Amino acid sequence: MEKTILIKNIKTCYTSIQKPPVKGENMNKIKEYHNAYIVIKNNMIQEIGMDFSGLESLFDETYDARNLICIPGLIDSHTHLVFGGSREDEFAKKIAGVDYLEILKQGGGILNTVAKTRKASFEELYSQAKKSLDEMLLFGVTTLEAKSGYGLNLENEIKLLKVLHKLNQEHPIDIHITYLGAHAIPKEYLDRREEYILSVKNDLKLIKKQNLAEAVDVFCEVGAFNASETKEILEEAKRLGFKLRVHTDEINSIGGIEAALKLQAKTVDHLMAIKEEDMDLLAKTNTIANLLPSTSFFLNKEYAKARKMIEKGIAVALSSDYNPGSTPSENYQLTLQLAGNKLRMLPYEILTAATINPAYSLDISKKIGTIEKGKLADLVLLDAKNIDYFIYHYGINHTKAVFKNGNLVVNNRQILEVKR
Repeated sequence: MEKTILIKNIKTCYTSIQKPPVKGENMNKIKEYHNAYIVIKNNMIQEIGMDFSGLESLFDETYDARNLICIPGLIDSHTHLVFGGSREDEFAKKIAGVDYLEILKQGGGILNTVAKTRKASFEELYSQAKKSLDEMLLFGVTTLEAKSGYGLNLENEIKLLKVLHKLNQEHPIDIHITYLGAHAIPKEYLDRREEYILSVKNDLKLIKKQNLAEAVDVFCEVGAFNASETKEILEEAKRLGFKLRVHTDEINSIGGIEAALKLQAKTVDHLMAIKEEDMDLLAKTNTIANLLPSTSFFLNKEYAKARKMIEKGIAVALSSDYNPGSTPSENYQLTLQLAGNKLRMLPYEILTAATINPAYSLDISKKIGTIEKGKLADLVLLDAKNIDYFIYHYGINHTKAVFKNGNLVVNNRQILEVKR
């Protein structure tokens, strides 16, 4: 049965209409519809316009968006959603000046989370991650990329991937799943690096056969995987048909960008330490620079040079990097507000980097990422005067309502029970 919904009296509707990936000055070009309305039919946007004058009785449902602004559903394209436990015990140590290597020696850091994740049951991991997903939805996130990476052996990595699949089947947020077996060298392989890398490459075959992930990521950094190891894993992943994403240049620039670009990675992520010559290489490609300002904020570290990247013509996306060690916050709106305050990005650029560019990086920009006729109705209604106010007034949740696939899933800041 066909279902039609009218969203009326939208103060202003904002959307990119640029062809992705959106780069340079085009990131600051957004179409505005004032006193707007949107017609949804069978989960799709059928019409968007201004000054509605039709008959409301023709629609099955009407939503009055008076005094609200509308943007496309937000897309958080770099998260570590599923993990066991938390790491608040390390927070005070960091404040007191204990460095990360010392915390590692004391049994903390990523390997602490690995131990807790391996110990946690499927149900415990599912429950904790679902709670985080609910928070993300309330902040207006309608699509998510989520990585494994806290199992670091086949049994536990598959456990994490299957948790993500179950969440994707049952939660309104769409989840795009990435395998991150090359997140760190696990404790039992510390003196057998090559053996672990071989095991990751071998595990890729089973993960592909069982269709457990659509992409593969590698953490290319001093203390994790070097550029040669990163390239070795990514080449095997590409041979098997996976899409590629790469953590690189977070602390040190060790060749990860060059390796990623040679293999046409969808994204290179973090980039606080990127060299100018690598920016120039990146600008010649359609690979997305996925920037994570919430991580810099929490770690009190340098921020990525977004302004320079945009001026060089690089396509930029923004993601939360939600994880227990360096970004324990589901607040994607804070990520966007930090992009304004710390990355010196303009509000329209931020909207582009939170919608159409991450959609492009996930190969879904023909379906979502903008408010256009024929696209899925993923929409966020914000209690804000305008898009500038949304970025300026930080630390609160501006979301009033969320439509996902044309269904109202959040109303008056409450999640509604909606079957997928």
